[in-house]
Order: sequence, then structure tokens, then C-alpha cells
Amino acid sequence: MSIPTTTASPPRRQARRAADGGYRLVRTPVAVPEPPRLDAAQRAVVGHRSGPLLVLAGPGTGKTTTLVESVAARIARGANPARILVLTFSRKAAMELRDRMAARVGAARAPQATTFHSFCYALVRAHQESGLFAEPLRLLSGPEQDVTVRELLAGQPELERLGLSHVRWPDDLRACLTTRGFADEVRAVLARSRELGLDPAALDAFARRIGRPDWRAAAAFLAEYLDVLDLQGVVDYAELVHRAVLLANRPEVGTRLAAEYDAVLVDEYQDTDPAQVRLLRALAGGGRTLVAFGDPDQSIYAFRGADVNGILDFPHVFPRADGRPAPVEVLRTSRRAGAGLLAATRLLTRRMPLTRLPAEKVRAHRELVPDREGGSVEVYTYPTAGTELANVADILRRAHLEDGVPWSEMAVLVRAGSRSLPVVRRALTAAGVPLDIDGDDVPLRH
Repeated sequence: MSIPTTTASPPRRQARRAADGGYRLVRTPVAVPEPPRLDAAQRAVVGHRSGPLLVLAGPGTGKTTTLVESVAARIARGANPARILVLTFSRKAAMELRDRMAARVGAARAPQATTFHSFCYALVRAHQESGLFAEPLRLLSGPEQDVTVRELLAGQPELERLGLSHVRWPDDLRACLTTRGFADEVRAVLARSRELGLDPAALDAFARRIGRPDWRAAAAFLAEYLDVLDLQGVVDYAELVHRAVLLANRPEVGTRLAAEYDAVLVDEYQDTDPAQVRLLRALAGGGRTLVAFGDPDQSIYAFRGADVNGILDFPHVFPRADGRPAPVEVLRTSRRAGAGLLAATRLLTRRMPLTRLPAEKVRAHRELVPDREGGSVEVYTYPTAGTELANVADILRRAHLEDGVPWSEMAVLVRAGSRSLPVVRRALTAAGVPLDIDGDDVPLRH
């Protein structure tokens, strides 16, 4: 004789008594949220039917909402969700986009939203020779790549002594081979070379032309590094995108990719590197539908290979089918920053040079209209870094204890996480200020 059991129900499920004395879970219909109210600029983007489009969107202008509504509008017009691709740069952003699109159009109808690297991995994995690797190709994490590069550099003197080394670093660099700083620079050269589509031979030829023996050594080191990765069956992130671009440029693969998607939407386009732009040209070039959202004034990831020229050159790199430059739209209303903050930012943006994008579009992008009043900006200077941190802690404590501001509504931004975060963490913790540091911002070496 079976004993009826109950199961804790999720919020949107109801437990109903079955005829046999047991229980079954019944999912209640998911309520589709009301479409948000869009302004004229957002409606222009959502109404875009076909062809390339660049959307300049600053922080708090409703960029993500506009992207989600663009997807919903295409599906409402009869587009197949499976033929819509949404690309972004972080797993967290991809998850947020998937959740918001699923809530808007239904989970069964939500299109694919993924990161560039996830898309590239799927592409490379789909074309991986079955007999080449016993196991699926594995991605090399940043710390693993750091260890690999440092071990290869540290082994160079011994290989030279044995006459087995193909890498000859200039004498003035040999003392640096075992330092972390030099390893970081070598990693950057390796990554930038692959992002620019350079193989070891091309990098060596370039180094010969400009007379750079250190870059010739880097080219030989790149060849050795790639051989080691191949033996281990792994790739780093730059190599992953490079291989995906090589695949996409094959006529048979490129033709299939171009026919697979009717529309490609890209979030945070200012963070693209040259390799990712080449991938997008294979996916959605030639006047096909590519909607890119970005802000050229937020391009802060150059150290990761991001190139602001990607967004500045978008209208000409992705022209319309008739050859004219791609149109540019601007989201003009700031819903996050109050009038006081926007007034302060204008003092800075008015001193910034205009970009290669249409001047009137750039001006509109930098002269956002506030959706609400309020907000303030205060500037403090201190004689020492220790004094600065002590006063930051004092400001936070006063805001919490005297003004009742919750800790969760405060934030401290730092310029360089790997150098600044540990110092800030120690200072604020000692002052009794609780901290919650984003996992993506915690430097692994600490």
C-alpha cells in the first residue's frame, strides 16, 4: 500500500488532490507582463525591420528594455524565435537577457541569448574532427593560461642551454622572463595577435618589417604556446574566437551561418574586439539584419582587447544592402540619473572630441534628457590614499547611521580592481562597513 506524499510547491504551482489519493503538481499559467511604455526613440528602434542599425545607448536609457522589445516585436510580426540570435559579453548579462525575454514572450518562444565565447565554442565544437581529440575541446581559464605562459617562459633558459629552444629573447629582456609583469605583457601580445588574425608567421613578418626583435621572439613564443595547447587539447579565449572566425570564413560554413539567422542583436557593442567584428561580418554582414547597442564613451576594456573603433566604424563596416552607411539611432532619455548628475556629466562630455559617428547623433547621445529631477555630485580631494579611504568609510557610515541609507543602496567604484580592491576591502572592513564584492571583480591572485 502506497503512502500519499506531498511536495513543496514552487510559487507558481498548485498541488491538487488526485483521484487515487495522491497529489499532482499543476503549473498555473504564467502571466505575461504588460509591455513597457516606450519613448519615441525606443519605438523607432523596435520598429526597425531589416538591415543594419547602430543604437547609441548610455547608462539608464532603457537599452536592455529596448533590445527585449525589439525581439518581442519581431516575434509578434511572425519571425521564428530560433532564427533570432542575441549576443552579449558576460554570462550574467546573457542570463538576464534570457530571463527577460522568456518573461516577455514566453520561455518556449524565447530566442537564443548567449555570450560571444559560448557561441564560438559551439561553432568550433560542431566542426571539431571526431578523431582529433578524445575529449571535447576544453577552454583554458585565465589563471590556467597565466600558469602556462609563466612555465614556458621560465623554461626558456634551460631549453637554450640544451640547444632546443626556438625562441630567442633580446638580451635586455632575458632577466624579465620569470617576472609576473613580463608574463602579463606576453599574454597580452598573444591575445592581441589572435584578435587581429595574426598567426606566428604573420607576426614574425611584421616584426621583421619594423625591426622589432622582441616581437620576433614573441612570434616564436606564440608558435610554441599554440603547440603546447594543441597537445593538451585546450584553447584560450582569444584562440577560441580566432578559430571560430576561421571557420566562419570557410565558404560552406559561412553560407550556412548566414542562412541560419534572420536577425542578430548585439548588446554592449563597444566591448567588441577585431576578431568578434570579423565574426559578426560573417554572421550578419552584407546588409543583413544586425542591431548593435552600445556606447562609445563607455569603452573601458581596451586591456581585454576591446577596440572602440568597432562601434565608431560600424556604419561603414556594416553598410546597408545598397552600400549606404548603416543608420544610427539614439536613446535620449535617462531614466536612472537625475538632472543634477546629467548636468555634471555634460561638463565633461562637452570637452570630449566628436567621434567618426554622425556629429548630431553623438551630441544627442551626450545631451541626455533627464526623466526626473534630483541627484548631486560632490568632488573631494585628499593628500594621501589612506586619508581618502578613511573619509570614504566615514561618508558611508554617516549615510547609514544618520540618514538611514541601507548598505545595499551604496556602492564604491575603483579604477583598477586587482590593485585597489584588497586595499579598499581592508580599510572599509576595519571601519565596520560591510562589503559585498562582485565575484567577477575579485582578482584570483589575491
